[in-house]
Amino acid sequence: MTEMTRASSTGVAPPSVDRPKIQVIPVRGLPIVALAMIFIVVAIAGNWEWALVFCHVVGGALWTGIDLFVGLVLGPILGRLSIPSRAEFSAKFMPMMAIIMPTGVTMTLASGFQIARKLGNLNPASPNHEWLIVSFCVVGVLAVVALGVLEPANIAAIFEMNKPVPNGETIARLMRRFIYTAGVTGVMQVATFVIMTRVATQ
Repeated sequence: MTEMTRASSTGVAPPSVDRPKIQVIPVRGLPIVALAMIFIVVAIAGNWEWALVFCHVVGGALWTGIDLFVGLVLGPILGRLSIPSRAEFSAKFMPMMAIIMPTGVTMTLASGFQIARKLGNLNPASPNHEWLIVSFCVVGVLAVVALGVLEPANIAAIFEMNKPVPNGETIARLMRRFIYTAGVTGVMQVATFVIMTRVATQ
């Protein structure tokens, strides 16, 4: 059995393989993130209703869509791949998630709070106030999971892949954590759909 074959069977890359370093944060994507952050800051500062709604809808769709797709579609597919194949996929996928997820979460939360303030839903006398509090609780849990569980697993997987001899089992375990958690948060996002449609029609 060759060294490469042994590495594939154990999920550990051979030391002699010359692998390019994986960028934890894709530098080419940072200008897009910067533009998105500037846009949301300007929208909030100017209380620009159209821009706030745009950021909330786009950010929420991005956040929810990725969670559902990763957890319910991508997860089962990756579960049937070999460990080396998962590692190769992760090397391309995880760095992108490192900038997409925080951007989507920030856009959604920041614009959503400003919209609620503008519409008066933060006022205890508002008929939507109770629903809004429930929404804050649900979205708060989602944000903590996204930034406190998903993102660390994402970063840890990238650092593991950058080691001279990455451990395929560790990468697979981190990928499973990322995918399963994304699936759970995706399902929880359905609750936000119920709450938001309720608030919109109240």
